Amino acid sequence: MDKAKKVFELMLCKDSMTDVCSYNILINGYCKCKNVDEAMMIFLEMPSRGLVSDTITCTTLIDGFCKVGRIHDAQKLFSQMQGCGLLPDVQTYAVLLDGLCKTQHLPMAMELFRVMEGKKLDIDIVIYNILIEGLCIAGKIDSAKNLFYDLSSKGLQLDVRIYTTMISGLCNGGLISEAEKLVEEMEENGCSPDDCTYNTIIRGFINSNETSRAMVFIQQMVERGFSADASTTELIVDLLSKDDVDPAL
Repeated sequence: MDKAKKVFELMLCKDSMTDVCSYNILINGYCKCKNVDEAMMIFLEMPSRGLVSDTITCTTLIDGFCKVGRIHDAQKLFSQMQGCGLLPDVQTYAVLLDGLCKTQHLPMAMELFRVMEGKKLDIDIVIYNILIEGLCIAGKIDSAKNLFYDLSSKGLQLDVRIYTTMISGLCNGGLISEAEKLVEEMEENGCSPDDCTYNTIIRGFINSNETSRAMVFIQQMVERGFSADASTTELIVDLLSKDDVDPAL
């Protein structure tokens, strides 16, 4: 990022064309590196260059703040952008909603979601995935299930990501049999599990000491060309190294 900034500063010194898009790219780079303070400094210098930040600029910074756990700074910028006449779009709401959910500020997340509903925004499957994950993180599995099973009535097509999110929530909530049933259900509905789905359900079975059921899904995962990720591999190796595991598995 230091090299990128030097090139950017050189462009400024030579009066080369720099616009909001150029600033957005640099701000995004710093946010991805989790250097949000530097990103904010660049954001604050934009007016002195005769540039006005746009919704993309603010959304990028809000996401950056959320990613480093600075949720109050994210909320502050969210309010400030509206005070300056910038309207948050669905993506802006999505990143803030995700940040609130991941930092376990569920009441504020639900309030933000109600604002989105009140504004008649296009709430898609991505938004619902964020909210269902947040409910699961907060231990509100029943609420997550109710919302999940209500999505079809809203005319939304369930995808592999939201199925996997719900499966993960069920596993973490100790409802491993329900998680297994949901894997079967998603296939019946024409949505094939991916590597993330398999890793999720396998970890769920192993953590629940359901060895034989875990091995069934491990075999199925391999047959379908998927592989275990690092955390699942560690669990599998530990499982196979135990003396009480049936070698036939």
